[in-house]
Amino acid sequence: MSATSTGTGHVVVIGAGVAGLAAAHRALARGARVTVLEATDRVGGKLLPGEIAGVRVDLGAESMLARRPEAVGLAREVGLGDRLQPPATATASIWTRDALRPMPKGHVMGVPGTAEALSGLLTADGLARIERDAELPPTEVGDDVAVGEYVAARMGREVVDRLVEPLLGGVYAGDAYRLSLRSAVPQLYQAARTHDTLTAAVRALQAKAAEAGQTGPVFLGVEGGVGTLPLAVADSVRARGGEILTRTPVSELRRDGIGWRMTAGDRVLRADAVVVAVPAPAAAALLRAEAPAAAAELAAVEYASMALITLAYRRADAALPEGSGFLVPPVDGRTIKAATFASQKWGWVGGEDPDLLVVRTSVGRHGETEILRRDDAELTRIARHDLRAATGLDAEPVATRVTRWTDGLPQYPVGHHARVARVREHIAKLPGLAVCGAQYDGVGIPACIASAHAAVDQLGGDLAGVRELTANPVQSLHGGAGE
Repeated sequence: MSATSTGTGHVVVIGAGVAGLAAAHRALARGARVTVLEATDRVGGKLLPGEIAGVRVDLGAESMLARRPEAVGLAREVGLGDRLQPPATATASIWTRDALRPMPKGHVMGVPGTAEALSGLLTADGLARIERDAELPPTEVGDDVAVGEYVAARMGREVVDRLVEPLLGGVYAGDAYRLSLRSAVPQLYQAARTHDTLTAAVRALQAKAAEAGQTGPVFLGVEGGVGTLPLAVADSVRARGGEILTRTPVSELRRDGIGWRMTAGDRVLRADAVVVAVPAPAAAALLRAEAPAAAAELAAVEYASMALITLAYRRADAALPEGSGFLVPPVDGRTIKAATFASQKWGWVGGEDPDLLVVRTSVGRHGETEILRRDDAELTRIARHDLRAATGLDAEPVATRVTRWTDGLPQYPVGHHARVARVREHIAKLPGLAVCGAQYDGVGIPACIASAHAAVDQLGGDLAGVRELTANPVQSLHGGAGE
């Protein structure tokens, strides 16, 4: 029985993003003494509340999957239950072939159960190609396969380029032809292994969902922004006796007898157990001395960078189409990849100043570096140009903000699940050490929290959470245009 499982140990969590804070919260509930070390001057990681023209907005992720228990449960535990809000509208569009076209229904991350589901979005040839799926011999997905490669082989490239790609791009800022089916769309991967056609696999998933009878919103936001969630968790951690130290980067992590020793600035801390909850490059640097094989795996994880351009307009000067916003397929050659009409999507944004319209746009995909070298003024000009082309919005904004997320989103290429399994295998050889975060089991907020909970449980000898995540990664869905 470890010290942490008996509630007498000292647990140090390295990293105060939502995963690290969730780990600290869990460890305190288990009775441990907890210290959180964060290199930057704030907590929250990729969740960042902000404001524009006096209106509170999210400057990072803006919604969380509601049909998983982790994020919603944590929000309620830390006192945000009465501030959880569904989108005011879930109607989105695809900006493709020079028109805003309604987001289709009846698909699983862009993969349709019938060709008719994508009518109006694809060309006649594209729809006919989907029908050929029923005539093709079964395709072995094997241990893993790229989403785009597999779907294009079954249904044609058009369904990938016009729908799967922008949906996956909204989650990972990645390339559908490189992203792992097993890790990025795990439910579809499992269904594809047991059905002869892709349409049959999608229909089976749809039937299962209908049988489950899930009601309520798929996604939720938080009044004031999802970025307030980590702040509330941090407050709860402190209220329970946990210590959170910002501006405290850890430069060394070493075994120290049966525990751990870490150097943080001019301080040396000792702990019975450590949770490493930082992005893959930082985790690799920390683990290099004691877990070199795990460090090598983590050092190979690639990241995508992106930028959010948030604009505020006088409502009297601006008009937008109905709905929550739109996604943009890369094949169309536009610069922005999505736009969210935040004042229409979130009732609390629209209500904070009824005279303003707030719009979020995003740029940057994996491998796109040139666009992110441009200065804020140029990115704003580009965003306005594309918004005008898509919606006719030509007003002068009253305020703009550019938020850059350098190396913000880990990529899940084919074989990602095997890499994560190898990392955990190496880490398991070192008692009192666990890892969590977006680079393992899913990039969404519930996935990060599930990863954190599994890490803390592992320290206490309970491997059920790790086994469950290994078998069933948390699918990170698109939370509406602009996520």
